[in-house]
Formats: sequence, C-alpha cells, structure tokens
Amino acid sequence: MKSFSVVPVFFLAVFAAAAQTNTDAGASRAMSLQDCISEAMQHNLDMQIERFNPQISLYNLNAAYGGYDPTFDISGQHSYNVSPTVFNPSLTNQTPSTTTKADSFNSSLNGTLPEGLQYDFSGNIADRTFDIGPNSTESTSGSIGVNLTQPLLKNFWIDNTRLTIRVAKNRLKFSEQGLRGQIITSVTAVANGYYELIFAQQNVKVQQEALDLAQTQLDQDKQRMQIGTLAQLSVQQDEAQVAQNQANLITAQSTLETDQNTLKSLITDDYARWHDTDIQPTETLAAPIQLFDLQDSWSKGMTKRPDLLQARLNVEQQGIQLKFYRNQLFPELDLIGTYGFNGASKEYSGTFDQFNQGNAPFYSYGAQLSVPLSNIGPRNQYKSTKATLQQVVLQLKQFEQNVMVEIDNAVKQAQSAYQSADATRQARIYAEAALDAEEKTYAVGKATTFDVLQLQNNLTAARSQEIRALANYNEALANLADEEGSTLERNGIKLETN
Repeated sequence: MKSFSVVPVFFLAVFAAAAQTNTDAGASRAMSLQDCISEAMQHNLDMQIERFNPQISLYNLNAAYGGYDPTFDISGQHSYNVSPTVFNPSLTNQTPSTTTKADSFNSSLNGTLPEGLQYDFSGNIADRTFDIGPNSTESTSGSIGVNLTQPLLKNFWIDNTRLTIRVAKNRLKFSEQGLRGQIITSVTAVANGYYELIFAQQNVKVQQEALDLAQTQLDQDKQRMQIGTLAQLSVQQDEAQVAQNQANLITAQSTLETDQNTLKSLITDDYARWHDTDIQPTETLAAPIQLFDLQDSWSKGMTKRPDLLQARLNVEQQGIQLKFYRNQLFPELDLIGTYGFNGASKEYSGTFDQFNQGNAPFYSYGAQLSVPLSNIGPRNQYKSTKATLQQVVLQLKQFEQNVMVEIDNAVKQAQSAYQSADATRQARIYAEAALDAEEKTYAVGKATTFDVLQLQNNLTAARSQEIRALANYNEALANLADEEGSTLERNGIKLETN
C-alpha cells in the first residue's frame, strides 16, 4: 500500500485472500482465479514498473511548487580608498589626502505568491569613516523596506509557475490512470491465462480419453483378429488411430506446459521459484447466462476506460496551455509600490533605533506598462496551441467512437461465444450418443472399424470444441470488461485514494 501526502494517489487494496507464497520444488498448488489475481497484484512486474509513474509524477508536482520558494540573499563588504594629495596652484598649501573606509551589509528576501504578487523585502546598512588629514568623521546610514509588483494583465490569470503546477497535477492524474490501465491489462491477461490453462488441462484429459478409447478398440480388434472374425486391415487402422492420438496427446501436453509458464510469468517476479510448481486451477469452465446491455457497456466505457480518461486529460492539458498563451497576448501592466524607513546616525545602534522609531519613512506607488509593438511570438504561439487543442478534441471524439465500436464488437463476440458454447455442448452430446450406437452396431458385426474410429474422432473433436468454446466465452467476458474498463469491479478489486 502506497500513499502520498500532497495529492491523492492510487494505492492498491485487493479484496481477495492473499495466496501463500511458499512454492516447494515440484509441488502442486491449487489456485483459484482470485488467488492468481492476488499474486499478480503483488508481484506482476508490469504493474510494479507502472507503480513508479504516479510517484514520479508526484515528485514533479512537488518540484513545481518550488516556483514559490522565497530566496534569501545576504552580503557584506569592506572597502578602503585613499585619495592622494592634490596640489592647487591658487592655494598656498596642498589639499590633504582623504582616506575612506566603509563596511556595508545588504540582505533581501524575495519571491512570488500564488496570486502573482512579487515581493522583495530588503535592508542595507553601511558604516563609513572619513580621514581628512588629522580630522576623522564617522557615520552610519541605511534603510529597510519592501518593493511590491502585482501584474494586472499579462501573468495575472496564469503565469509560468501556475502553468507548471496545473500541468503537473494533470500529469499526476494521467499517470494514475496509466497505473489503473496497466492493472486492468494485467488482470485481464491473468484471467485469460487462467482460462487457457483450464482448457489445456481439460484438453489433455480429452486427448488421453481418446487415446484410451483407441487403445481399447485396438486391443479388442486384435482379439477378434486372433479368432479370425476380423481382418488385419482393421487392426492396422486401429494402430494408426492410436499413433495419431498419441501425437495429439503430446501436442496437448506441450500446450499445457506453455500455458503453465505463461500464467506463472504473469503472477510472479521470481519465475525460477515458481518453475517447478504445478498450478492446479480450482475452478471449472462454465457458461452461465449473461445479460448483455450495450448501452450500459457504452456508459461504462465512456466513464471508466483508463485510456479514454487519459485522452480527456490530454485535452484538459492542452486547454491549460491555451489559457497560458492567451494571457501572454496581453501587455504587461503592473502595479508597483515601495515602502520603508531610512536611518542615519554616528553608530549602528542609532541607525537601528531610527528604523524602530520609523520617523524617516519613504514610499512610492504607481504603475508601469510595457507594450510589445508586434507581439509576433505570443500571437502565433497562441494560434498554434488553439489549433492543437482543436486537433486533440477531434482525436478524443475519434477515440470515443473507436471505444464504442470496440465495446460493440466485444459484446457481439461474447454473445457469439455463449451461443457457441451451447451449440458445442449439444454437439458433444450427439457425438457421444452416435458413438455409443455405432459401438453397439459394431459389436454385432453390422459396422466397420473405420466407422467406429470416425465417430471416435468426431467425439474427441466435439469434446475439445466444447471446452474451447467455454474457454472462449469466459475470455470474451474478461475482454468485454477490459473494453468497458470494468475489470477491477468484475474481480472485486478496489483502487482507493488517500
């Protein structure tokens, strides 16, 4: 869980029991889909990488506020100057040399307030000693005051610092949506990987059953051939079928191993630790009735899709830029003012007393206007930004339309997958019944080996197609949630702000 203090940033709260992380070598580990998602939320590398982006954006936002940091300056200086003796012909004596010694100190505190007001608090004091011949005089003087400048036109609504801060806030939201989008993408990949693993495991069973069925047929036909009731050709057909089913089983087992690795790579950042673990899904493939509402799906997509929300943030960012460049079109009209106190005495203490008494004030106020005669740069920058905003708005409109099409296609794909699941279930039932009837016919010598083997192949294909359709349907639902941006809600995951 991560939280930050300046602005809300996403942290993850997974409403699923965290799965155990100890994975013994060669162990079989039963996992539900929620267990896999929980592991991925903690260890998926894509999500871990993406989680840094909101942190980086937050640091950039904090850095943007540095434009309001006041600056404190202080300096001290000692000077020594000797003016040489000057001979004046009109006088009977020379002008004596002059020695000047001075110690001066200056300090200031300046900066800008969020409203654009520029301030400069300053103070200075100097102690001077004049030695003219045998005579010596000493004096101390200084002043304290403040200078204020308030823009009224240019940089009044928004200036560079406020622009940077607003853009940084926008980019923070953008990165949060990016994290949310990556979580949705990763969770969808985990769900699809989980369903693929179930399909692969069940398909291995289907191919094993097909091999067992063919082997049984081969054994029985060998016995029939030995007693002379069956030709050798039929046995050879059985042997060919057994070999083909063995090849199909090997392919299915290879696919299972690949799908195991795919799912492991999605839920861990330590693949070597999981390598010898055999994930056993605890869920089965099913096709529950799902009501599809295209309007509701569109509504979810328009309000929840992270990439669409990012596109809207890009429009918002361009609007911030346009507001800044529009403000730069105005001339500079600033209110200015100065107020402070002077002080002078023979010693430092006397000068500071006069500062404290405030009996030697000074002030000024007024306005200053600066008008660029052509203003070519700001005018064209404004036009360019305005055209870019119009372009980005059209891109957003296009994006929204594409999202609607993608959701429409996903709904139709899910509906088709549901119908296919039901149809393949019926096909498998009919294939089982057809094989059973053909085997009974074969047992009384009224069917050929080829006919039985053909119906065995039909049954194997029907079983494989049924579980393929079920996997496709569940994956279609996951992909629909992905297109809607509702994956997190579908899987009971909450992203909270702190």
